[in-house]
Amino acid sequence: MTGNKRFETKRLDDGITLITESHVKPFFRCNIWHVRGRDRDLLVDSGMGVFSLRDHVRLVCERPLVAVASHTHFDHIGGHHEFAERAVHAAEAEILAYPSLRSTVADMWVSDDMFAILPSADYRVADYEVRPAPATRLLREGDVVDLGDRHFEVIHLPGHSPGSIALWEAATGILFSGDVVYDGELLDNAYHSNVDHYLASMERLRDIPVHTVHAGHFASFGRDRMLELIDDYVAGRRAPGCPSHHR
Repeated sequence: MTGNKRFETKRLDDGITLITESHVKPFFRCNIWHVRGRDRDLLVDSGMGVFSLRDHVRLVCERPLVAVASHTHFDHIGGHHEFAERAVHAAEAEILAYPSLRSTVADMWVSDDMFAILPSADYRVADYEVRPAPATRLLREGDVVDLGDRHFEVIHLPGHSPGSIALWEAATGILFSGDVVYDGELLDNAYHSNVDHYLASMERLRDIPVHTVHAGHFASFGRDRMLELIDDYVAGRRAPGCPSHHR
């Protein structure tokens, strides 16, 4: 793994690089995924945007790139405004174009506690904002993000948010899952979350022959762990009188 005070990068197999924000504590840190393609590259999510990805991670500036938002919560779209090509599911296009602290759930989470190191001595969390990044492409179920030699199918999986998507590469069995499923407590308590939709999305995931899941948070995992996480969520949500999960 290589890094600086702002970002760390870790090159994986299959032309994939994990980028993380060094200054954000691991519990809150979004996984930013870069995929090398023949004709252009793919960026899945862009972090909080406190520091510029383009200024600090040369990898994202080397070639034409499309920045896809797995969903529009603040920790996933903060750097999208830096890229000319921006894609998001149609259900959350308005949030990407006109973000607010409430619509991106920043009002629920952004605080000094998120930071391992404050960005600067005079940094004020109250000044944090997500900059507008109107989509140049609206994504829907079944659309394909084409990198030339790699093709990622859009799977619409609402529940965590209305426009949550995963990107599925059938040739490799790789799934970029955003916050639909990750190896941690799954959240369905945002203002636009929907538990019934989340349960349906989990059932859809069971049918995908996944080999590797690269999620929006925490470590990557395989199909067996994905099924365990799905089972845990579904069992918890279908238990009588089960309260909503909270971080």
